[in-house]
Amino acid sequence: MSTLTALAPAKINLFLHVGPVDSQGYHPLSSLVAFADVGDVVTVEPADGLSLTVTGPFGAGLDAEPDNLILRALRRLGEATGTGEPPLKVTLDKRLPIAAGLGGGSSDAGAALKLARQVLALDIADAELEAVAAVIGADGPMCLRMRSAWAEGRGDLLTDEPRLPPLPAVLFNPGVPSPTGAVYRAYDAGPVRTDDGPAPPADWGVDGVIDWLAAQRNDLQPPALAQTPAIGAALDALAATPGVDLTRMSGSGATVFGLCRTTAAAQTAAAHLALLQPTAWVRSASLGVQ
Repeated sequence: MSTLTALAPAKINLFLHVGPVDSQGYHPLSSLVAFADVGDVVTVEPADGLSLTVTGPFGAGLDAEPDNLILRALRRLGEATGTGEPPLKVTLDKRLPIAAGLGGGSSDAGAALKLARQVLALDIADAELEAVAAVIGADGPMCLRMRSAWAEGRGDLLTDEPRLPPLPAVLFNPGVPSPTGAVYRAYDAGPVRTDDGPAPPADWGVDGVIDWLAAQRNDLQPPALAQTPAIGAALDALAATPGVDLTRMSGSGATVFGLCRTTAAAQTAAAHLALLQPTAWVRSASLGVQ
């Protein structure tokens, strides 16, 4: 057994169409999900018992968490394999903002599960591991896969989308949280849309995908902006940045993203925005990396 490390990539909802809440309290949705080449870093190594150490620029934000999603997922892995609580030391280098609409906690858990399977040489198939990941919520299986996919139902009906090209992007978080539960409650209190799934783009080139996404929406964006005006200011700042062609909030916020036509344009835009917003979290990224 050895020490292994992996990136837990940021998850981006390129669009997010949300329907009315059902009788069990869930919202049906339609989304195209992509993963970025930036994220948290998870390290797993053999130990005498299960433990988690959190470091990194946003690590302090998790100090008050009673039970991190990584630990919940690993305990469920032990139950599923009949091996008991995994004897692992996990280190999370928390580089993504908290409550940022980037699926950070779910992605961290997904990375930890895959690393644990390797370190402990567990005989568990991908499908079984996805069932384990579901213990942390609907984002669990998709964040375990870490592949571009269409998400439907409660976000648990996944169809891989290998045609999605790497999309040059700028990720921008204004430094404020946007709790998912509060955003959904605000959404339910206002005009509710439908989880209509659009036809795929006719052109899967970068330009064609950006033009197609411009016709889609994030239904959680209006209620999130009403609750957290800083998200609106972030969208305005991003839209005013040269080289950015489409702006949208990811998930329930507060991170917003801007799509660019070229990698060079995204890198230049990120550098420009970082100078103007020195206290914000700004990164250039490629979305849809498989």
